[in-house]
Amino acid sequence: MTLRLRLTLGLGAAFVLLWSLAATWMLYDLRNQLMQSLDERLAASARMVAGLLVQLPQARTANDGVPHLSAEQLGIPNGLACQISSLRGEVLARSHSTPDDLLDAGQKGFRDQIIGDRPWRSFTLIQGDLRITTADRLDERATLKRSILLAAALPVVVALLGSLALLWIGLGRGLAPLERIRAALAGRSANTSEPLPLTGLSAELAPLVEAQNQLFQRIGDTLERERRLTDDAAHELRSPLTAVKTHLQVAAMTEGDNARTAIAMAEQGADHLQRILEQLLMLARVEGNLPFDEGLPCRPLQIARQAIADATQKSGAAIELSCADDLPERCLAMPPALAIAALRNLLENARRHTKAGTSVSLHIALDGLHGVLFKVRDQGPGITPERLQRFTERFWRSADSDGSGLGLSIVKAIAERCGCTLQFIAHGDGLEVQLGAALRRETP
Repeated sequence: MTLRLRLTLGLGAAFVLLWSLAATWMLYDLRNQLMQSLDERLAASARMVAGLLVQLPQARTANDGVPHLSAEQLGIPNGLACQISSLRGEVLARSHSTPDDLLDAGQKGFRDQIIGDRPWRSFTLIQGDLRITTADRLDERATLKRSILLAAALPVVVALLGSLALLWIGLGRGLAPLERIRAALAGRSANTSEPLPLTGLSAELAPLVEAQNQLFQRIGDTLERERRLTDDAAHELRSPLTAVKTHLQVAAMTEGDNARTAIAMAEQGADHLQRILEQLLMLARVEGNLPFDEGLPCRPLQIARQAIADATQKSGAAIELSCADDLPERCLAMPPALAIAALRNLLENARRHTKAGTSVSLHIALDGLHGVLFKVRDQGPGITPERLQRFTERFWRSADSDGSGLGLSIVKAIAERCGCTLQFIAHGDGLEVQLGAALRRETP
């Protein structure tokens, strides 16, 4: 079921219910007013006849002394039955529309009675020694009532149908922007990240389309980043693979020391290739929000020692570890594998760029009340601010570096995932990197 049809049915049902209640109330009140008007017509006719009787001369017969009056003299209205009788029950005058049977005038006021085989509504007024009775037929009242109610109900039905038609048309016009958005989305290709136009949209749809455009922008950035990663990864993997293949071919064609040297170079190329693949897998896991060992204890000092052990597996500059005296024993609020990987990459990068004969320092300090700060400082040649801005780009590295260009990208991804802070501070005699991590809150 379409949204337009669902809204039309829901709002239409509400319209029908409200119009039905209003029409029922109006028609019921109209019926009561009609019956009251017809009753008042009977009473007014009786009073009019009574007023005329006062003005007429009292003609008497010679025998019984009872006055006999003419209906024409009384001016009885057409369409009404009227009967004038004495208190003794003698009929003095009757209208032409009065039924053959006498009207029952024994009860004062309004009453319903059956005369012949037809129901009548009568009103009796007593004035002096006369009874004035007016009446009309109830079946004629019912016919009049049906005609009036039908005439009143017909505009209500037409207005209700017109409201439903206008509702259908109005909803179609109101939902037209959604149809345009649907058509625009259906006609887009999978690689298109162009924003949807915001012109001609209502105030309710504009934020939705704007949020959709922001999503397209993020998807486009992600696709572009993955595309660059694929291109860079293919380029970076091609070089060590070519080197390994070349050295193996040399080893196959030579003997002795040359062959052993070629095999050793091939092993180095394989190690380099393995390192790149491990870093790519780590970057994919971090950016893909894949699970790590959450909740395991990882105190800052333990993390630092493990990272130093991993980073110093190859020969190079020494790493000096120091920490603040008031460093708490609480654990970091991040997975141990990510904390070790981030700190190890920082230490490896610092050892790679520090000068010969110098060391890399790692200092752990408090960062506020609920965090620690890992400060990695090398004694390298320094770096310009322009190059500092590209430090965390994938596969970017300086000309004199032999790394893969993924270490600091992994550190940035870990910092973004775990809510850590990452800051690079350039000095004249080296670079300092500060990695801030939160401490796990102690449960009471």
